[in-house]
Amino acid sequence: MSAKVLQYNSHELETFLPHSQPTYINPVPTQPSPQADVKVTLSENEKDLNPVKEDFDPFKARHLDQPVSSGATLTHLLKSSLGTGILSMPAAFKASGLWLGVFTTILVSLICTHTAYALVSSAHALYRKAGKTSMSYAEVAEEACLRGPPWSKKYAFLLKQLVLWGIFVTYYATGSCYAVIVAENFNYVAFNYLGNFDKRITIAMLFLPFLLIAYVPNLKYLAPVSMVANCCMAVGLGITCYYLLSDIPSISDRPAVTNLATLPVCISIVIFAIEAIGVVMPLENNMKSPQKFVGLFGVLNQGMTYVTILYIILGFLGYLKYGELTADSITLNLPREEYAAQAVNLLIGLAVFFTYGLVFYVCLDIFWSEIKHRYTSKTMLANYVLRTVLVMINIVIAILVPAIVPFVGLIGAFCFSILGLVCPVIIEIFTFWDQGFGRFYWKLFKHVIVVCMALLAVVFGSKAAISDIAKTF
Repeated sequence: MSAKVLQYNSHELETFLPHSQPTYINPVPTQPSPQADVKVTLSENEKDLNPVKEDFDPFKARHLDQPVSSGATLTHLLKSSLGTGILSMPAAFKASGLWLGVFTTILVSLICTHTAYALVSSAHALYRKAGKTSMSYAEVAEEACLRGPPWSKKYAFLLKQLVLWGIFVTYYATGSCYAVIVAENFNYVAFNYLGNFDKRITIAMLFLPFLLIAYVPNLKYLAPVSMVANCCMAVGLGITCYYLLSDIPSISDRPAVTNLATLPVCISIVIFAIEAIGVVMPLENNMKSPQKFVGLFGVLNQGMTYVTILYIILGFLGYLKYGELTADSITLNLPREEYAAQAVNLLIGLAVFFTYGLVFYVCLDIFWSEIKHRYTSKTMLANYVLRTVLVMINIVIAILVPAIVPFVGLIGAFCFSILGLVCPVIIEIFTFWDQGFGRFYWKLFKHVIVVCMALLAVVFGSKAAISDIAKTF
C-alpha cells in the first residue's frame, strides 16, 4: 500500500469512508443513542429472537445506485495497490537479495491475499447471518464477534474500534510518509539549481500546500485532482522503467541472498507495498456481482497476481541495476542532470502530493465522526481546526523522521501486520466458529502460521525500522 487509497471519481471516493449505518434487511433491535455512532451490545439470545430467513440472499437484496462491474472493480483494485510502495520495492530486494526478494514478495503476497480472501468470505457469511447486504471492515469485525461464540460478544465494540482506529493510524502515518516522499523528490530536482537543501526545511515548507489540499470541503472536489495524480504516477513509472532497462548488469553481479538480519526490513516494505486490506470491503460493497470478488479466478486473486508480478519486476530490475547504491525510492537513483529523470521526480512528487488529500480525508472522517457530537455550535470552525491540527502533526512527524524506508517499514511491520493479517484471522475464526477447524485442525494450523508471521513482522520489522529511525537523530 503503500497507501491503498488512490485515484477514483467522486462516487468511488465516497466508498472508502467508514460508515456507521450499514444496510439492514433484518435489523437487530437496539436502543437508539443521541450520538452519531451507536455502540451496540447484544444479549446472548437476541440474535435468536431475530432469525434471518433461510432463503435470504444478500446479493440479490443489495441495491446500488451505481453498481460496479467485475472488470471495473479489478481496475480499481490495481490502481489502489499500485501506490507509492512500488517505488521502495528495489530497497526491499536490497535488504534481502535478488532471489530471496522474489521468494519473499511471493510469500507475503500469498499471505496478504489469503487474509483479504478470508475477510470477504467471512463478510459474505455474516451478511446471511445478520440479514445485511453490505458492511465496512469495522462492521464485519463487530458482527463477527456478535455472531460468534458466546464469549466473543463482549469484544465486539473493542474489535470494531481496533479496526477503525487501526485504519486511522495506518493512513495517518502514511500521510507523514507522503510528506517525506514529496520533499525527497522535490529536493532531488532542486539540487541541480539551488544546491543541497535541508530536507526538513522542505518538509516544513509543505505545511501550507498540504493544508490547502486538506481544506478541500468535500471528496467530490478531489476527483479531478486524483485523476491528475494517476496520470503523473503512470508517466513517472514509465520513464523509470526505461532507465532500469538501460545497460542492465549481469544477474551474477548481485547476491541471491544478502544479510538475513535485514530480511525483516524487506518483509515490512513488501507488506506496506502490497497490502490492500483497506480497500477490499469498499470495493466488494459496490460490486454488481460480489460473489465474483472471491473464487479461484475472482477479482481478488487476479488483481493480486498482477500486482505481485509488477512489484517483483520493478524490485528485481531496480536492485539489479543499482545494487548496494539502491535508494529508499528508486526514482532517487536516476541521473540528476538529465531532464527526463528530473521530470520523473517532479511527476512522482506531484502524484504523492495530490494523493495526500484522499488519505487525509479518510483519517478526518474517522476522527470527526467520533467528536462531532461535542460541537453542535460552530461546527464548521471546529472541523477546520481539526483539519489544521491533523496536518500540522503530520508535518511535525515527517520532520522528526525524514526517512522513507524506516517510515514505510514501520507502517508495514506494525500497522498493516495487525490490520491486514491478525484482524482478518480473528474475524474468520469467530465467523466460522460453529463449523470447527476442519479435519486434523488444519484451519487452526493455518491461522497459527499467519499470526506467527504477523508477529514476527511486528517484532523484528518494527525493531529494524525503529533502529533505522533512531539513526536519523
